Amino acid sequence: CIFTVQLKAKENRNRQKSVSADHTNKKSEIGIGQENCNRCISNFKVHCLLQTQVIEDDQAKRGGQVYVTNIRGQVPPLVTTDFTVQDQGNASPRFMRCTTYSFPSTADLAKQCKVPLAAIIKPFATVPKNETPLYIVNHGETGPIRCNRCKAYMCPYMQFIDGGRRYQCGFCSCVNEVPVQYFQHLDHMGRRMDLYERPELSLGSYEFIATLDYCKNNKPPNPPVYIFMIDVSYNNIKSGLVKLICEELKTLLDRLPKEEGAETSPIKVGFVTYNKILHFYNVKSALAQPQMMVVSDVAEMFVPLLDGFLVNFQESRAVVNNLLDQIPDMFADTNESETVFAPVIQAGVEALKAAECSGKLFIFHSSIPTAEAPGKLKNRDDRKLVGTEKEKTLFQPQRGVYEQLTKDCVAQGCCVDLFLFPNQYVDIATMGDVPSHTSGSIYKYSNFQVNGPQFISDLRRDVEKSIGFDAIMRVRTGTGFRATDFFGAIYMNNTTDVEMAAVDCDKAVTVEFKHDDTLSEESGAVMQCALLYTTIGGQRRLRIHNLSLNCSSQLSELYKSCETDALINFFAKSAYRAMLNQPLKTVREILVNQMAHMLACYRKSCASPSAASQLILPDAMKVFPVYMNSLLKTATLVGSTELSTDDRAFHRLLVNAMGVEETQVLLYPRLIPLHTMDVSSEVIPAPVRCSEERLSESGMFLLENGLSVFLWLGQACPPDLIQNLFSVPSLGHLPSEGMSLPVLDNAHSRKIHSIISSISQQRATSMKLLIVKQKDQSEMLFRQHLVEDKGLHGGASYMDFLCYVHREIRQLLT
Repeated sequence: CIFTVQLKAKENRNRQKSVSADHTNKKSEIGIGQENCNRCISNFKVHCLLQTQVIEDDQAKRGGQVYVTNIRGQVPPLVTTDFTVQDQGNASPRFMRCTTYSFPSTADLAKQCKVPLAAIIKPFATVPKNETPLYIVNHGETGPIRCNRCKAYMCPYMQFIDGGRRYQCGFCSCVNEVPVQYFQHLDHMGRRMDLYERPELSLGSYEFIATLDYCKNNKPPNPPVYIFMIDVSYNNIKSGLVKLICEELKTLLDRLPKEEGAETSPIKVGFVTYNKILHFYNVKSALAQPQMMVVSDVAEMFVPLLDGFLVNFQESRAVVNNLLDQIPDMFADTNESETVFAPVIQAGVEALKAAECSGKLFIFHSSIPTAEAPGKLKNRDDRKLVGTEKEKTLFQPQRGVYEQLTKDCVAQGCCVDLFLFPNQYVDIATMGDVPSHTSGSIYKYSNFQVNGPQFISDLRRDVEKSIGFDAIMRVRTGTGFRATDFFGAIYMNNTTDVEMAAVDCDKAVTVEFKHDDTLSEESGAVMQCALLYTTIGGQRRLRIHNLSLNCSSQLSELYKSCETDALINFFAKSAYRAMLNQPLKTVREILVNQMAHMLACYRKSCASPSAASQLILPDAMKVFPVYMNSLLKTATLVGSTELSTDDRAFHRLLVNAMGVEETQVLLYPRLIPLHTMDVSSEVIPAPVRCSEERLSESGMFLLENGLSVFLWLGQACPPDLIQNLFSVPSLGHLPSEGMSLPVLDNAHSRKIHSIISSISQQRATSMKLLIVKQKDQSEMLFRQHLVEDKGLHGGASYMDFLCYVHREIRQLLT
């Protein structure tokens, strides 16, 4: 990982460093001067103007087009561009994106340029309706064809020889016999006659039906189960949360995921409520009333019943609905405010073990678990540690019970999704540890209010989304390089197998590669991601994604083929991991140092000679500095006592599982002007630079970053616009807090609701809409997302950051 390798080099450099007085500012953490170097400013302003322009240009050039994947090392359109993928031999960029599509041919070149070589893999990414879904290949009892030496699966990179009787592996070059049943003659070009009839020979992504050899104990798996586990302590009852969950589940259970073409879902469901003790429910269809069984010995957790706990909802509908009606009343008079947490997960794992299946736990929880039980937590939120060597301990999970629980969950294929409703500190660093290692999701609703639509929207999507269970992933590569590091909501028991209790359409794994030999420019660099998983119908399958990249001894090719959005995903994840073991100041310095090295190497090795006062960036990395500066200013990395420790830990865990699209919009939010939009057009207005400079007193702007949506109202916002949107005569008639956006019958209202709805559909979680008025106190929340400006909690403006990076580059070059 870059963060360990660079420490010594950085210390040596610091000893040699001498920064001239006019560029020094002791108040600034990374030494960015308040007064910019005048001769650089005009140059930097050009770079500042490029940020949204790069996105617009790519959309104009490649938007609406078909991206065909038949060319090796082809750089795909940006994640912000609308395009259609046609698979012709390489995986769609929806499944795999790389930091560069031209790898350096030697380890020395890679070391020289310091550009990380990585792929961001989203194996279950959603395929749009206008693209072909993955083909399923069934080779019967013989199973998929694999290389005898490296075990790579049959794919377009295998070269058939000897009249079709043998094939050479595209990964390890081993020559294998073609099984008799798979034999096919070759044409005059040396290609198999059935090339286009077999997905595994002509496509980048496809699935194999796995044989019993790929199943635990050589037995077909049972369909998975969903267990809903509800905290019924005092706060959740009184807030109305328990009633809301129970009401929603009555309709939501009809929408459990099902196999394509099937009428009903094979997924079984179970229910647990808990506070200091756990209550299990028998909801067998033959019963007139549900039965409760209580386990009060939480130290030795067991499931008190097998028959009737996990049921088919369609068969037990009446009993389940009866239970959901009764739960809020059963606990209506509770005074119990203490809760347990680890025993709840343990109960879920034990239930899955007993049923011999995989599945998911939906846990709805609101407070730090303080009851006497395994996994009891204490408040360790010490803001005095912020900015010290010990700050990292705030983000390190408390080990012991939770570490063992993670292993148990992964072994059983038990994914944990955690819905948190905290009013105060709950130690998300620890409570989120099991979900984040079982490929689960964490949702957080601080100071929850029952009438907010965000939670219900998230719950519906979470229950309904496409998912696979009990998954194991391996990334194979051609000779000369290998996968060395993995980042994501994953568990690793060894250095090669990525274990995921479940895998869904939102989770991405970032994989770093290193050379172990010279790469051939002729054959390029090939990689194959193989994901073994269980479908919701209980079928074992292999999902294969293949990608081929170019290799070059020219660094200019590498820089030309870089993808900034993928690069910043890698840097964010590696920094967020490093902060568990290193001081935040060190992590920030290493990020800046590596970026300066990357850009200095480009200037030295690839750029045309130019004046030293000019900042030269590769075309493909024009937006890289703004993303890096934004990353340095994220709540997680900035280190301020004003920021909640739980919020910072939550943000860290969220980013760890994100794909390229999610990190891109998080680090450069969309700022959309609404006051000048054409209400008759269906197009969303083009975003402007994310800076206060672009706001106007007479304007109205929408800002979204994938997690939140803000509607900003300028002080001089036209009264007719306010009337059309809020049904009040002017801005002064709107309250400062608690505003909502009503649905009104006019063109402006319909257009803005349409824009918000369209944006929400693109995002992995429901986004809370916050309406802020210029100069109101709530505007501070909005301003911290204007990433080109100086950070509210620390961190430089984009202009100052460019100036500082430029000085670093010049120093490296001299």
